[in-house]
Amino acid sequence: MVDVAKQAGVSLKTVSRVINGEPHVQRALADRVLAVAAELGFQRNHMASALRAGRASATIGLLIEELANPFYSTIAHVAAEIARERDTLLLSASSEEDPAREEQLLRDLCSRRVDGLLVVPTHGDHGYLRPQVELGIPVVFLDRPGTGLSADAVLLDNRGGARAGMARLLAAGHQRVGVLLDSTGVHTMSERAAGAREALAEAGIRDDPALVRDGVRDPAGAAAAVAELLERPDPPTAFLTLNNRITVGAVQELWRRGSTAALVGFDDFELSHLMPRPLTVISYDTRELARQATQLLFARIDGDRTQPRTIVLPTELIDRGLS
Repeated sequence: MVDVAKQAGVSLKTVSRVINGEPHVQRALADRVLAVAAELGFQRNHMASALRAGRASATIGLLIEELANPFYSTIAHVAAEIARERDTLLLSASSEEDPAREEQLLRDLCSRRVDGLLVVPTHGDHGYLRPQVELGIPVVFLDRPGTGLSADAVLLDNRGGARAGMARLLAAGHQRVGVLLDSTGVHTMSERAAGAREALAEAGIRDDPALVRDGVRDPAGAAAAVAELLERPDPPTAFLTLNNRITVGAVQELWRRGSTAALVGFDDFELSHLMPRPLTVISYDTRELARQATQLLFARIDGDRTQPRTIVLPTELIDRGLS
């Protein structure tokens, strides 16, 4: 900054005001300072600015499952928007649902002195973060609660949403409903499966494990599971799919077969309204989930020391597809 001030013929304070975007600097003067800064290759030191303001790094970390999934990319996008408004950089990483990888990445983010962490957790124990939290790095879990650590969480009403979806199918007269899910080891899947069972119990219908397919990881696996269930002597007349990727695979197989089986799927997804057959999605506001979690994290960074809280966002049933 001293070099810029000398070459531009202005005071050091003027350079500081221009570089930090402060108002009331004459346009011509600001342009001259910026031109000299560019010529000299000067870049603002965000780390130094953050330290001067009493913050660790002006960065926050986000750990998600996989960026390719639109659900997680939306979370990353919203978090980045809010971070930018706070002049903060968002560092994103993917755990790939691997607890060991998750721990390694979170420890790495902490070693980089992030101001806080947004975490979509795996099913592992997160007690190893306790020393970091005690040192002042707040953690907010989103979509799923963490384990082994008392921290804020922003969740969806997974159980209630799945219960409502199954109830919709039962009210339409379906007695045999195929249920497809990723893994009951994941909190969201466990809650959704429990909600489906609750709806069956409320309707007085026996939960038939032969109609449940666990370990369905992607659309191809979902299509295969639907095909296998439909080829049984007593096939289901409807399906409840517990995430968006499973729903896409189910739609593909049902359409390929010309099946009239009803379908309710958890998570809305892009172009769901253009699917070639009717379906119902269990929808929610992903942007609101990310917004509340990120704002809660910044409240903690700003000094909020109230007890950790859990926020649960509602879901709703929406009819999609082409009739």
